[in-house]
Amino acid sequence: MKLGIIQQRNVADATLNRRRLSERIRALAAQDAALVVLQELHDTPYFCQTENVDLFDLATPIPGEVTTHYADVAREAGVVLVTSLFERRAPGLYHNTAVVFERDGSIAGRYRKMHIPDDPAYYEKFYFTPGDLGFHPIDTSVGRLGVMVCWDQWYPEAARMMALRGADMLIYPTAIGYESSDTPEEQQRQRTAWQTVQRGHAVANGLPVIAVNRTGHEPDPSGQTQGIQFWGSSFVCGPQGELLAQAPTDEEADLLVEVDLKRSEQVRRWWPFLRDRRIDDYEGLTERFLDE
Repeated sequence: MKLGIIQQRNVADATLNRRRLSERIRALAAQDAALVVLQELHDTPYFCQTENVDLFDLATPIPGEVTTHYADVAREAGVVLVTSLFERRAPGLYHNTAVVFERDGSIAGRYRKMHIPDDPAYYEKFYFTPGDLGFHPIDTSVGRLGVMVCWDQWYPEAARMMALRGADMLIYPTAIGYESSDTPEEQQRQRTAWQTVQRGHAVANGLPVIAVNRTGHEPDPSGQTQGIQFWGSSFVCGPQGELLAQAPTDEEADLLVEVDLKRSEQVRRWWPFLRDRRIDDYEGLTERFLDE
């Protein structure tokens, strides 16, 4: 299967961001991409650098005008499309939600981000209610998609749950970058760790992983920090963690990647990690910490 990933710089104009993404989706479809994955919160700048109640106005109902737009793009391009939206569920109740569109424009399913960070410049707990849909793959015409979002990508439990429910691949729309006060050495360690942990999910579960990040510098509207330099580096790896494609750190990129989904079956025969799990002795994983 050919899949496309889009790594983009974002501007304040959501309509312009949306139009550019739509053009790039169609271009990848013209190269026979069957699946296209976008970055986290791709319609706007990353607004979680500050806590501002006015920014809740950026949220959209699902379904709504924005989902209609992406449904039309998916249908016209004939692709399965993974999007990432700021969902207005009810007054005062919002989620960071991935919406997957089938190639006919219908909504195949959605995933609400489960792990919500709260760090300097990433004040997501102010905006997003933790997801309540669990870790369930979304069935599509290109396979069962284990879609999660950004901070979820650091948790092996989340990847494992998707794998145990039959996901054919793990997909992570992402918005992550460098904090300006960190040394270049620390920045490199962080970016390497980000990729390493996700490649580890591929190995541990015998599944391809698709991680799509944004790129470019986005200033802090409050002026309290120097903003975030998003580190790009979007990538696709195979079920042994092998890199199939990687985008630059500081440039936009549209990548078309061929993934052999049948390979996962063979890799799991070689490395039967699911067979050898000691499920009789893992009850401690549901505890916050084991104070023994």
